[in-house]
Amino acid sequence: MPRRDLAVAFGGDWRARAGAARRGIRAVREGERIVVEVQHVTKRYGSFTAVDDLSFEVEPGEILGFLGPNGAGKTTTMRILTGYLPATEGRARIAGFDVFDEPIEAKRRTGYLPETPPLYPEMTVGEYLQFVARINGIAAGDRAARVGAAMERTSIADMAERFCGTLSKGYRQRVGLAQALLHEPDVLILDEPTAGLDPRQIIETRRLVTELAGDHTVILSTHILPEVSQTCQRVVIINRGRVVAVDSPDNLTARLQGSQNLYLQVDSGDVDPAPALLEVPGVAGVTPADRRDGVSGFQIEIAPGRDVRRDVSRTVVTSGWGLLELRAQQMSLEDIFLQLTTEEAADEPDGTADEADGTDLGGPPEDAADGGPGRDAGAPDVGAEPTEAEERTNG
Repeated sequence: MPRRDLAVAFGGDWRARAGAARRGIRAVREGERIVVEVQHVTKRYGSFTAVDDLSFEVEPGEILGFLGPNGAGKTTTMRILTGYLPATEGRARIAGFDVFDEPIEAKRRTGYLPETPPLYPEMTVGEYLQFVARINGIAAGDRAARVGAAMERTSIADMAERFCGTLSKGYRQRVGLAQALLHEPDVLILDEPTAGLDPRQIIETRRLVTELAGDHTVILSTHILPEVSQTCQRVVIINRGRVVAVDSPDNLTARLQGSQNLYLQVDSGDVDPAPALLEVPGVAGVTPADRRDGVSGFQIEIAPGRDVRRDVSRTVVTSGWGLLELRAQQMSLEDIFLQLTTEEAADEPDGTADEADGTDLGGPPEDAADGGPGRDAGAPDVGAEPTEAEERTNG
C-alpha cells in the first residue's frame, strides 16, 4: 500500500495522533527509572544448567549487545526477560517490575522480536498489526495511528495488504519489529534481528535499531560480531551460560590487550631488521609476521604508556630501508570474543546445557517459544519466499 493510502486505511491524521499518543505515554512514565535488571539468574533443566548466575543491568536509552556463541544461553535469557520461562533462581526486572511477580506490568513495557517473528500467514500485514494492537490493549481510538506509525518507521507501509505468509525473510523481520514497537515499549528485546537478511537489509535494520535508542532501551542478542561493534554502546559477553565480560568494546580492548602493538612493513633486502628494532627505547618485543621478496612484516609490542612510532620510523629510515607501512594494531571484537570464550571453555567442566540450534536441552522447542499468542508453531508458510523486488512488483 503506497504511503499516501495510509491516510485512507488508518485515518487521515494518523501521524499527529501517533505523536500525541507517544507524548502521553512518555509523560506518564517521566518519573520512572527505565532499566533492565538481571540479578543472579540461573536456569536449570534437570541436571543441565543453561544460564548460570547471570547478572547485568541496562541503562535507559542504551543499546546493549548480548553476545555469545551458539549454545551460550542467549535465547534462554531472552525468554526469561520476556516472561516466557521462569528462572530457577534469581530475579529479572523490566522498568522496575519483576517479570514473574508483576508479569503484566513488565510485558506492557517490553517489545520482543524473537529470531522467528510470530506472524500469522493467513493475515495481511495490516490485519496482523491491528490484531497485535488489540491484544496489547491499545485503545481503539489510537490503534490506527499506532499501526500507521509503526509501518512507516519500519518501511512496510506498501506491504499493508500483503499476506504475511507470502513475505520474504526481510519483510517478515520488519513486520516483527513493527509489532514489537506498536505499544511504544520502554524496552526492546531483539533476538538475532538480522539473521537471514541480505546485506542491504542488514544495513537498514542496524540503522533502525540505532535510531530507536534514546526513545527505547534496546537489548540486541546476537552472535554476529560486527552487529555489536556497529550498533551497541556496551556489550555483555556470555559463554556456557555465564557472564565473562561486561563493558564497552573500547574498554574491553584496553583491558585485554595490555600493551599496544604496531604492525611494521619494511623493504630491508636480506637484512633482518629485528635486532635494530629491539634497540628502540620502549619496544618490548619484535615478532616476524610475514616476509616476501625482501619485504618483511613485524608485529612490535610496545611497553605501556610509550609511543615509539617516531623512533621506529627513524630507525628504519636511517638504516636505509624502505618504510612501507607502520600502523597501530588493536584487538578487534572478534579477538576479544575468541579470547574470552576460549579461556572460559578451557576452564569449564562438563554439565552446562547447550542450546542446539537455539533450543535448550530439556526446554521447549524454539518454534513454540517464538510463536505469538495462540500461534500454531507448525503452521506452514504460504507459498515460496519471494524477493523484495518481486514483492514490490506483485504488490
